[in-house]
Amino acid sequence: MTGNGIPDEFLDGYARILEAAASTGRQLTRDEMLARRELGERAAEAGFGLRALIGAHLAAARAHWPVTASTRTASPRDDSSGGTGGSGASGSVDSVLAAVEQAVDAFAEGYERAQRLAVRQEVAARREFIDDLLYGRSDPGRLAERAERFGLRLSYEHAVAVAEGFVAYDEEDAVPRSVEQALISRFGDRSVLLTTKAGRLVCIAPGDQGEVLAYFAKQAFAATDGGRVAIGRPRPGVSGVVWSYEEALNVLDLADRLDMDGPVLHAADLLVYPVLTRDREAMTELVLSTLGPLEAARGGAEPLIETLSVYFEAGCVAAEAARRLSLSVRALTYRLERIHKLTGADPADPVHRYTLQTAVIGARLMDWPAKTF
Repeated sequence: MTGNGIPDEFLDGYARILEAAASTGRQLTRDEMLARRELGERAAEAGFGLRALIGAHLAAARAHWPVTASTRTASPRDDSSGGTGGSGASGSVDSVLAAVEQAVDAFAEGYERAQRLAVRQEVAARREFIDDLLYGRSDPGRLAERAERFGLRLSYEHAVAVAEGFVAYDEEDAVPRSVEQALISRFGDRSVLLTTKAGRLVCIAPGDQGEVLAYFAKQAFAATDGGRVAIGRPRPGVSGVVWSYEEALNVLDLADRLDMDGPVLHAADLLVYPVLTRDREAMTELVLSTLGPLEAARGGAEPLIETLSVYFEAGCVAAEAARRLSLSVRALTYRLERIHKLTGADPADPVHRYTLQTAVIGARLMDWPAKTF
């Protein structure tokens, strides 16, 4: 064991290399270089720091400095004889220093190679874990054990937030890194996992720490230049993470289909929509029976469905709906009357309004009339 705690095994053969360089002036052989690289790899795998390892090599070079490489004070008599002794000593010193440089460089190369391999293996293990977690693969018990390595305790409740921008993102991109750094700077280590999946940013956090996901949403919205974020409900266990993740994905899809405003959407606020679409056959019948007659209108059903959608979003205030549609109030009123005539349902009548609004939501969710049933 060296003075700085480095085992002697990582300096094996080093003194012999220095002796050989001092006596013959030779460089390291190919086998010696390979041996130094292998020792560097083993030292990295054992967890020793490179700075301490290089320090141990330099200390060993001083401790085992070959006698033949030592300089001596040259006398006038030596100078008068041509100074050959001094020149030979200087040559030996240069050879030993060159051997030290070669040995340390080969050792460091092996160390760095092992470090790069370890990083790649860690990234691969993390990606495999994330895939297994979000897709619900692997044994739950084994998955929970692996989760602790990445700071998650899956016996607790967790919620998942998913952010999508205008481009796809990878873990190594600047956007995910900046969002992760912002989270770490604000909250430190709070058992939060941030990653990417299918080009989106994904944040998994304890269910009782809603402020973490709220801050993630704020940072993701800014980093993606106005992207959209969906937050699933907290759920316990391994299956709870999968459930919350899929819930967030469904909200993003829902927001896209219904042209929802707002950068952050919570699944808990949109529970009515899954209920509406759970019985697809009943919803299809409602859409076709209620809105099907609009296909007889000039220009088809789509412009009138959009009119209804905006009218309901505006709180059934004709002036506001007309403004959003860039229409005059008179033109909007004409469209509403046309809808009443074709469907038999009056958008201004509270009794008819609920049926029409539900049918419009169903049409948006099922992409009707663009897609036929």
